[in-house]
Amino acid sequence: MESVMPFINEVLEHNQRTGGNAPPVRQSRFLFDLDKVMQQLRSRITGQDAALDAIAASLALTKAELGDPRKPLAVMLLMGPTGVGKTETVRLLAEAIHGRADALCRIDMNTLAQEHYAASLTGAPPGYVGSKEGNTLFDREAIEGSFGKPGIVLFDELEKASEPVTRALMNIFDNGQLRLSSGTTTLDFRNSLIFMTSNIGAQAIWNWQQRQQNSWRRWLPENWRAQQEHKQQKLALEKAFAPEFLNRIDQQLIYQRLTDDQVTVLVELALERLNNRLARHQVQLVARPGLKSWLGEQGFDRRYGARAMARCFRQWLEPEVAHALLQSPDRPPGCLLIADLAAQKDGIEITLEAPDTIS
Repeated sequence: MESVMPFINEVLEHNQRTGGNAPPVRQSRFLFDLDKVMQQLRSRITGQDAALDAIAASLALTKAELGDPRKPLAVMLLMGPTGVGKTETVRLLAEAIHGRADALCRIDMNTLAQEHYAASLTGAPPGYVGSKEGNTLFDREAIEGSFGKPGIVLFDELEKASEPVTRALMNIFDNGQLRLSSGTTTLDFRNSLIFMTSNIGAQAIWNWQQRQQNSWRRWLPENWRAQQEHKQQKLALEKAFAPEFLNRIDQQLIYQRLTDDQVTVLVELALERLNNRLARHQVQLVARPGLKSWLGEQGFDRRYGARAMARCFRQWLEPEVAHALLQSPDRPPGCLLIADLAAQKDGIEITLEAPDTIS
């Protein structure tokens, strides 16, 4: 019975509602709205149109139920430098499909860097402490999803995992199942969207880009540089992983470094995230244009992407917001925090205003 899909009761209920016969126009069992899911991703992930297009195509295959029923719904490797939105893409996908950004099974491969930690993935083998309990890092509910919604699995920082772990992943990619070391339990990934992230090759590409900036090759067409970067990425990937492992991945998506053109978007997204956290305090933050420009200058770093912007907000803006909240405990609900550069241009000033005073 281990091989039976975990949502068989929901399948039977679905068949009963339709009289046991297929309807004239067959509807997908998956309930997510593809257009709305992609709209949410595109509104929060900037500068990665090609990668998001590939994810949309994969979700369309899932929605149409055209995949191999013996394997996971999709297996995708998201590659690129830090701070460009790889992990955030998967979290947003979980939020769009399940309503919660944490509705996924996330395995930090950094914790599985040593071979003797591989047992925490598949459980302790028979004869070892903990083998009878069958404990594992996997979250069965998040993996298996439901009849109407796919499970979502994220293996973060793939390149840091040990070889026994990547061998275990090959079994999952091949047949959609993983039998734990105890031998009595099997995890089913056939209703799962599997994502992996990796920074592999990012440092080599960065070093290569820096060299090109100081040579005549900087005048060559953008397409040529993109092809060279793709070759660098592919070589790094082939050096790190066996061909049989790479051959089991459906798609390898490359996330690009953020550019100066995305600075304004990064600032707006960071402000949106901060306002989401401020909502429970019943206040809203409004940043003046001059401050937004200043935050963009302070927080943009091509090497570290959106994480550099997040650090800028934590260092400069968020402490001032915190002081403003603590100094006005009796503020009325719905008031606005107005953020602007201080007169001396060496800091940030927060004022508390009523909505009708904003020009």
